[in-house]
Amino acid sequence: MVGTSARLLRLLALLQSRRDWPGAELCERLGVAPRTVRRDVGRLRELGYPVDATPGVAGGYRLGVGAVLPPLLLDDDEAVAVAVGLRGAGTIEGIEETALRALTKLERMLPSRLRHRISALHAYTVTVPGPGPTVDADVLITLSAACRDGLRLRFDYADRDGAFSTRDVEPHRIVSWGRRWYLVAWDLAPGDWRIFRADRVRPRVPAGPRFTPREPPEGDFQRFVAGRLAFWPIEARVRVHAPAERIAGLTTAEVIISDDTGCEVALRGDSLSGLAVVLGFLGAEFDVLSPPELRTYVAELGRRYTRAAGSSRSGEFPEM
Repeated sequence: MVGTSARLLRLLALLQSRRDWPGAELCERLGVAPRTVRRDVGRLRELGYPVDATPGVAGGYRLGVGAVLPPLLLDDDEAVAVAVGLRGAGTIEGIEETALRALTKLERMLPSRLRHRISALHAYTVTVPGPGPTVDADVLITLSAACRDGLRLRFDYADRDGAFSTRDVEPHRIVSWGRRWYLVAWDLAPGDWRIFRADRVRPRVPAGPRFTPREPPEGDFQRFVAGRLAFWPIEARVRVHAPAERIAGLTTAEVIISDDTGCEVALRGDSLSGLAVVLGFLGAEFDVLSPPELRTYVAELGRRYTRAAGSSRSGEFPEM
């Protein structure tokens, strides 16, 4: 027969693996009588594990949420996964030291076979520090809570130059892509889905009121973010001297500011030449605000077009 300590560990592992367990199923899994299960549940409670019980024939058990954090029971694969995840927590600002402390405690408790696997992984893998920004942990928690509770959110959003604008959105998901975190939300002002970089978000609290969740754009939040970001690595900021309606239909463009004289647009593309083509098709005057490389490219392109049109000899442009 399995010893009491081993049976307690097995019972705890079962309770952690699933939300609800019928009493009869626990008895069958552990090979013991209902009275033994009730006695073992009592021992777990004495150790600090908040186990909720539902009486009756159809009753069962659930591992509840307690005021203190009791020891976790992890199998081999789970322990390795947690250790690897803690090692790669560098994109969330403010938890690097905390993650390192947790990793040190975890590795100290691991059996030698698992310490050997993890040390080999760390010794023979190299992380290249990327230039990507870190996001404040409190910001991620606030955004995630608003997504979970279905609460509208107002926040200040920074552009590439650090200038802020205020947004009112219905937040739905947080998506991690590369070294960045993104909020997928329904932007109330334009009435469309938008992707916001979490490191540029400054939430205003409290959040609210509640909203009814919408169906994911393109059927899936991850697919939506991947489709918007995967092939558009260059982001530009452009002042277009035309109404915001001129930008309608450009899936890689987002109107940031709009007024009577025109609009400021965030534009994404896969190359400087591709961005220049899109700007040319707008049929409106524009000023490239950033990046400097795009300003240089557009200036050189303009000189080439001028030479091709022969304006240097005629001294004027042909009528359009």
